Amino acid sequence: MVLSYCLNPQCSNPQNPSHLEMCRACGQKLILNGRYRPVKNIGKGRFGATFLSIDLLLPGNPICVIKQLRPSANDPEAFQMALDLFEREAKTLGQLDHPQIPRLLDYFEQGQHFYLIQSWVKGRTLQQIVQQDGVYNEIQIKRFVTEILPVLKYIHSVKVIHRDIKPANIISREQDGKLVLIDFGAVKDQVNTELAKKYSKTALTEFAVGTMGFAPPEQLAMRPIYSSDIYAVGATCLYLMTAKSPREFPCDELTGELLWKKEIKMNASFEKILTKMLEFDIRYRYRSVDEVLKDLEIVPYQDQLQGGLLNNIQENRIITDSGDDSDSDKSYSHLSATARLAMAIRARKTRKGKGSFTHGKAINREAMLNAYGNSRRDFAEQNFNSFNLSSTNIPRIIFRNCQLNNANFQGSNLQDANFTKADLASANFNKAYLKKCYFSKANLQSADLRYTNLKRADFEGANLYDANLCGANLTMAKITEEQLKQAQTNWNTIFPDGKRRIW
Repeated sequence: MVLSYCLNPQCSNPQNPSHLEMCRACGQKLILNGRYRPVKNIGKGRFGATFLSIDLLLPGNPICVIKQLRPSANDPEAFQMALDLFEREAKTLGQLDHPQIPRLLDYFEQGQHFYLIQSWVKGRTLQQIVQQDGVYNEIQIKRFVTEILPVLKYIHSVKVIHRDIKPANIISREQDGKLVLIDFGAVKDQVNTELAKKYSKTALTEFAVGTMGFAPPEQLAMRPIYSSDIYAVGATCLYLMTAKSPREFPCDELTGELLWKKEIKMNASFEKILTKMLEFDIRYRYRSVDEVLKDLEIVPYQDQLQGGLLNNIQENRIITDSGDDSDSDKSYSHLSATARLAMAIRARKTRKGKGSFTHGKAINREAMLNAYGNSRRDFAEQNFNSFNLSSTNIPRIIFRNCQLNNANFQGSNLQDANFTKADLASANFNKAYLKKCYFSKANLQSADLRYTNLKRADFEGANLYDANLCGANLTMAKITEEQLKQAQTNWNTIFPDGKRRIW
């Protein structure tokens, strides 16, 4: 049943039948601006509230979001400050045009309250996801960072600093799984500079500091810069991996740096990046999003070095460079880390150019499983066509960009495995455990996925033409209706909504 929700903060009974135009409890108008009918309260903060609403003028009455600002009328300066900030947020949203930022539809004042109308983003905040599903693993965190940073780069390009990036302000859109950045009420731009001159620091701080724990020290001192948002993204990573606010971590008594590394285990290369994002001293923190993205591009090469692809690893060595086999016995231990990294990058570029994935000694099942048992997880960009890994226990393995045509994974445990951009044509996953696996942009044409557990698996951009999903469990998997139409399903397939379908 659709209700009309009264937006009067003092109303004793805000829920009303949908046919009413005036609240039966307090007498306030229920239709905003002659157009918007609020139906549900979905959030409340110190200075306002957020509601779902129906647009009565557009065909189909689409859902939108009403953001109501409720400043205190007892403090004239704070009230006028709130009005200026409201208009500034409307101005900022009006100039932003990005598919991962909600669109501004309208803004107005009514009854000494101020309203922003925005497009509705259906989904869950990252805070809700952690509370409901548990913390992120390293693969998920890397994906989060690489997806949210380009959004940040865009808002910085139009000279806007968000200033309130945190898990509650990032939504995973249900439609496609994309991250959407919301709540631009604390942004800093050129208008904010004028406000700082006009109003007292007490009034400005009350409305526009950000969130404690996620805001770096220069922001708390009312001197935010672009790298302040980068710090907030790093702090968000800490929450996603631990479900703890950054404020709950101990800090160094001398420097103020957060002491988080004992609680979070991750690859040394990515740990270095996160450390630099979370530097208290802005001289040592990343200055721009481009700097972070550049270092993230190098991480796979550093992972490759750490896994020992350029060292002599006896019989389980996988040689990734091309050239004469006599080079396979060469030792690189005398080279610096930088030199070995450069060699790894050249080797990878050579492989990409020639399409060659393996040279030298043959790779067999035993050698690969030995390498996995010795803590190697990254087997990216190798040729494993027709490889037999049936009935193996290899969770969190990385097969990014691998050739896996006709590979056999029947009955294997591959939870959290990464098959991004892998070629898995005609691969056999029958009865495999594939919960939370990443198949983003992978080729799964004619793959056998019968009776697999694919809960929360990610098929974004994957080719599923003629893939067999009969009996598969796709509960909460990221997969489109178009992809499902291309694949084979039957009455025993469990679809993303957790239900079976009778055709």
